[in-house]
Amino acid sequence: MSREETAGYIKHHITIAGRQDTLFSDDAVELIHLAGRGLPRSVNNIAWQSLIAAFTQDKAIVDESSTRLAITETHTTA
Repeated sequence: MSREETAGYIKHHITIAGRQDTLFSDDAVELIHLAGRGLPRSVNNIAWQSLIAAFTQDKAIVDESSTRLAITETHTTA
């Protein structure tokens, strides 16, 4: 997916979940797109982990720092 398609994909899933407000900053969406390489499954996984990271940080919106934390947590090797 292109960056615009990724943004639309995330927004569509948020709408399906019943939310109309902005949940992801533009920087977070950009980072999700880059890290997920535009692949829907990767975008889903990173967005989900970013939501969890933002929640644990008591943030109302997923920002770039929450997304970076999510990527670090999910892309480390043991």
